[in-house]
Amino acid sequence: GLLAGFGGQTALNLAMTLDEQGVLDQLGVRLLGVNKDSIKKAEDREAFKQLMEEIGEPIPPSTIATSLKECRDFVAQEGFPVIIRPAYTLGGTGGGIATNSEELELMAKKGMESSSIGQILLEKSVAGWKEIEFEVMRDSKDNCIIICSMENLDPVGVHTGDSIVVAPVQTLRDAEYQMLRNAALKIIRSLHIEGGCNIQYALDPHSMDYIVIEVNPRVSRSSALASKAAGYPIAKIAAKIAIGFRLDELKNYVTKTTSACFEPTIDYCVVKFPKWPFDKFRTASRRLGTQMKATGEVMSIDRTFESALLKAVTSLEVKCDGLRVPYVTGLSTERLMKKIEDCDDERIFCLAEAMRRGKTVKELNEITAIDPWFLDKLMGIVEMENALRTREIDAEFLAEVEKRGFTDSEILELSGIPREALQDMRIYHDIFPVYKVVDTCGGEFDAATPYYYSCFDSEDESQVSDKKKILVVGSGPIRIGQGIEFDYCCVQGVWAIKELGYEAIIINNNPETVSTDFDTSDKLYFEALHIDDVMNVVKKERPYGVILQFGGQTSLNLAEKLSGRSIRILGTANRYIDMAEDREKFLALLEELGIPYPAGTAVTNEEEAFRAVEALGYPVVVRPSFVIGGRGMQVVYEDTELKKYLKEAVAISADHPILIDKYIQGQEIEVDAIGDGEDVLIPGIMEHIERTGIHSGDSISVYPPFRVSPALKAQLADYTERIARALHIVGLVNIQYAYDGEKLYVIEVNPRASRTVPILSKVTRVPMISLAVAAMLGQKLKDLGYGTGLYPEAEEYAVKVPVFSSAKLTDVDVALGPEMRSTGEVLGIDRDLDKALYKGFLAANMKIPVAGGVFVALRDSEKTPETAAVIQKYEKAGIALYASHGTAAFLQACGIKNEEITFDRARAMVGEGIDCIVNVPRVGNIRESEGFATRRRAIEWGVPVLTCIDTADAFITAIGLRQAGARLEYNLLKL
Repeated sequence: GLLAGFGGQTALNLAMTLDEQGVLDQLGVRLLGVNKDSIKKAEDREAFKQLMEEIGEPIPPSTIATSLKECRDFVAQEGFPVIIRPAYTLGGTGGGIATNSEELELMAKKGMESSSIGQILLEKSVAGWKEIEFEVMRDSKDNCIIICSMENLDPVGVHTGDSIVVAPVQTLRDAEYQMLRNAALKIIRSLHIEGGCNIQYALDPHSMDYIVIEVNPRVSRSSALASKAAGYPIAKIAAKIAIGFRLDELKNYVTKTTSACFEPTIDYCVVKFPKWPFDKFRTASRRLGTQMKATGEVMSIDRTFESALLKAVTSLEVKCDGLRVPYVTGLSTERLMKKIEDCDDERIFCLAEAMRRGKTVKELNEITAIDPWFLDKLMGIVEMENALRTREIDAEFLAEVEKRGFTDSEILELSGIPREALQDMRIYHDIFPVYKVVDTCGGEFDAATPYYYSCFDSEDESQVSDKKKILVVGSGPIRIGQGIEFDYCCVQGVWAIKELGYEAIIINNNPETVSTDFDTSDKLYFEALHIDDVMNVVKKERPYGVILQFGGQTSLNLAEKLSGRSIRILGTANRYIDMAEDREKFLALLEELGIPYPAGTAVTNEEEAFRAVEALGYPVVVRPSFVIGGRGMQVVYEDTELKKYLKEAVAISADHPILIDKYIQGQEIEVDAIGDGEDVLIPGIMEHIERTGIHSGDSISVYPPFRVSPALKAQLADYTERIARALHIVGLVNIQYAYDGEKLYVIEVNPRASRTVPILSKVTRVPMISLAVAAMLGQKLKDLGYGTGLYPEAEEYAVKVPVFSSAKLTDVDVALGPEMRSTGEVLGIDRDLDKALYKGFLAANMKIPVAGGVFVALRDSEKTPETAAVIQKYEKAGIALYASHGTAAFLQACGIKNEEITFDRARAMVGEGIDCIVNVPRVGNIRESEGFATRRRAIEWGVPVLTCIDTADAFITAIGLRQAGARLEYNLLKL
């Protein structure tokens, strides 16, 4: 059997391809849960349309198109706007709303390119209608239940992944709800799906008219949200149904006594709020549409919509006080209303600000089509803000404010009262949150699984045991620089804690993660990772200790605040965390240890910056102080670039200095280690393919290192051990080094889990998190069976290749640099390094050409013999070379044949003669530049763009293997 319904669109597409090619029949394998007919009827737009017509379910006027002529003919009949939905794609990839002929041509062509069968659906837009989702479950005996109903705060026109979503639905009358519920049951039965299914509707807010937007015949992003919102493990139940169980044979995993054949009762409100990457992509269009742009999301649970919304905003970790954002409050009214009309990621904050300026619910409903119920609730929050600012707070009023979801910090900021006065009122009236349990049945049956959320109510349902407890702080929403790898660490940590006999508690707010599965830990608190919320859990549970190392920078940022409140932080002590993160203290430590680091200084104005550069010499690395994920960091090669950076990139001052360091050009090497305060274990060393200056998260990394000599490995181990001992590391530490061919430099130290911990744990078979937990709880590494020092290398190579969301984010450059841009990564594993590289590129969905052409454009500093040697490999592989004016002359001088073309011509040839771009720009992200336009064009048409010559060197290796495979296939066909 093959389960294809759990791996998103990728899994469904693979399953269909295997079936079409006869592989499944040949091997005697059958699809379970969702069969090929179900997939075809739900995913193929023509088959879906036909099915909906057969069962009498309404769909918008639409047509299936595989050519631009068919698109033009449809628009001539139906008019604009139209929605373009490619078949067999994920997250709205390649789709959009076309409002004119030019947009139609571009989007339709991209949509057909994005679809694995070259097919798009053009449908008449119903933008402005309500968007409603139902999560449905069915078994082989035709038992059907609704797990959860969800309502998008944003109307149709914004992808559900980019919309604020509320569960259960809030604004439907019972007649509307029952109408859509019945339709959902009819649809899943007609598709014969055995397992979970997500159905999306558009509902006219002024009538009972609705249409079926689409059906996902698999578990989806919405399924994860519905599982956490309802306390119903959709994927687990769907898997059991797929192998033959019926719903009435399965148990409710929360109550442990009742049947799984029931519809959950939700006596609370859930809000999902997307997390967007626009802090990293400052030039990207922030407008939201049918193509998803969010990288992650948070979820909150509370008794009312208002408090759930504010709790979700707190969980986002953005600079705000409730719905007040400094940038938004500073906008002119004209600009504010334009942002609301454009519908961007800050619209909820803009709506609140518009209400502060006197705009009415009716006015805002006319502009946004957001239901007046939601706007009324926002107005209530704004009115409460005003009350905080204008009246004296007493304990009774404070209790009401707390119920609405305002945190301590927001109350203090909005009211201006002293913290001590607030604490006195709290103590006197005992205004602390209570914890309610998610029980799936509205309190009708007892829940056996402790899955809690906080609220201000009279009855506390949480049970506190006498066992020794350890609290693990999670990592919050997935965002660039902090992804699913930290959830891996949290989950492995929880399991290790349980194995050692402690009660494991986790606090987190991300519905996409395993850490927020209610059966992963002994107790789950679904809460914001704000100091107030974490302290409330600590006060409730009184844990033996708190682990912050596994949640990335989010949890580590709590170290100082928690240690100041006499909380036992397990692992490296806060004073040593501070020593690693404070630049001056850390450099003093390295000086004391005699370990080299790049020379540099902090500057507070332009004059100091140029003096520093004169002393250091170009190139230099410039960045704001205290950055995460390389934000705002750049390698600068000349005065004009430095002047531009100082003027545009940062607000430089005595309070906000920038750091200028000498750029060490060479190999970047990363080491993860575990310490117990005395001994150090180094599971592995990872070498980056790209030279220093490319963020480690965006680099291709290789384990074990293949260009690092035994002497250098010994030096890396020596430096790592000395630093770990000096910082009294207990648990995990990540150290990044640069090697210029002569000297080894320390770039930075992170006294926490890193994004490479899951990779090294998997390829070395060293259970890094288990060992780290044991060390935190007092055990010694030498007694744990894996030794100390540098661990023996594995026999196979593992190559990590980053994955980017550049196609989803328009106006975003793909040029790599010190600021991280990747949203994920894949791993290629093989005993042969070249094959591991090839697998990595393939897994990252990069099109590896067999022939065709490459366009090359290089900045002057890259016109070296080493670069020429790399480009020559493309020539020898039979790849046609095209080059920009200066690069063409350079290649010609090196004896490499090429054709000089303009950037305009290169853009026209993308995908039609040019199958790869090798473009190393002088400075990235300049939207007016020819290079930027060319790179964007390539990304939009799925053509690989390589902005570092080292990546180009690795990629030609993959091309060589692909060519060898093609030759072998040709010879076999001849035979």
